[in-house]
Amino acid sequence: MNHFKITLIALSTLVLALASCNKGVYDNTSYPNAMVTVKTDESGVCLLQLDDSTTLRPVNMDKSPFGNKEVRAFVNYTEENDSKWSYHNPVTVNWIDSILTKLPVQTAGEENDMLYGMAPIDVLNSWVTVVEDGYMTLCFSAMLSDRAIHYINLLTGTNPENPYELELRHKDTGLDHYAGYRATGFVAFNIRQLPDTQGKTVKLKLKYKSIYGPTSITFDYCTGKTSKSSGTMPAAIGGSSSINMK
Repeated sequence: MNHFKITLIALSTLVLALASCNKGVYDNTSYPNAMVTVKTDESGVCLLQLDDSTTLRPVNMDKSPFGNKEVRAFVNYTEENDSKWSYHNPVTVNWIDSILTKLPVQTAGEENDMLYGMAPIDVLNSWVTVVEDGYMTLCFSAMLSDRAIHYINLLTGTNPENPYELELRHKDTGLDHYAGYRATGFVAFNIRQLPDTQGKTVKLKLKYKSIYGPTSITFDYCTGKTSKSSGTMPAAIGGSSSINMK
């Protein structure tokens, strides 16, 4: 499993409080003004996929800071309008910070509770919660404890008749799932393995166990297009803490 330390630094307060993000226009470099996919082209040049149709080319960063690994990330960038840059959408990256990026796992049926846990987790109503560029990126909150290891996974194949029904699982190795403190984190799952919708829009359902019981949200999903979530979700809140999440 991927290992990543989610650090909920002070900037999270603004990130999570925003109901929407005007990509590229926020002029305070202390905060992210976009969420991107960090990619490397065939020549090894770093590119930032802003949405399903817009690619940014950093002028001050030839190589990805994450090596050859494709990841989702928060970024603060400044658009460059100087004609000396010959390529489209040149930007200066002021800073960039990766998000825990994972592949989904196949359901294990009756063993799901043991393998992937059944601790509560809440998906939050945030601009971060979106299906974009082949990723389901989520802003979530859960009761976390520094003494426990936490795992988050996206399960596929939970409904053999519907490949677009997925399940989010949180495994808390602590003894009390409701002890500790509530914190907020981010995760991105690569869902490009889902069947191509061939231009049609389908309901992409995400099930999970919230602190209020079993619930779900849906995305109006069309392969290659951005899709926002719909359903009842708690509002995103700020916070400042650190937690190990795998």
